[in-house]
Amino acid sequence: MLEEFKKFALRGNVVDLAVGVIIGAAFGAIVTSAVQDVFMPVIGAVTGGLDFSNYYIPLSSKVQAGLPYVDAKKQGAVIGYGQFLTLTLNFLIVAFVLFLVIRGMNRLQTAEAKKPDEVPADVKVLTEIRDILAAKPRV
Repeated sequence: MLEEFKKFALRGNVVDLAVGVIIGAAFGAIVTSAVQDVFMPVIGAVTGGLDFSNYYIPLSSKVQAGLPYVDAKKQGAVIGYGQFLTLTLNFLIVAFVLFLVIRGMNRLQTAEAKKPDEVPADVKVLTEIRDILAAKPRV
């Protein structure tokens, strides 16, 4: 059973998946930071200093108006649509970057596939002989 598990765990697909998950987690942290620390402040500045992370709709009368989102959640039920907008932007950035990566990989694969194989020298000579013989009139 141990040998079977070792065979399974070291199979190429499993190792590739593990590497993908680890890199994906690290990439997700980078994108989250980019969205929260770079893009959203710029969007907030363009829109007049709005902070999307604190946009919410209170669902409970216990929630006081004007509180930060974190404090409002403690007081009662709220819909945090600003946080949703931030996470949606995060998703769109990740999806676009993955699209670009996959598109680049596909272009590399098609470029390699279109590369014609080099014809061996003996095949070239035989092709020339065939063409010469075919061009001669038969008697």
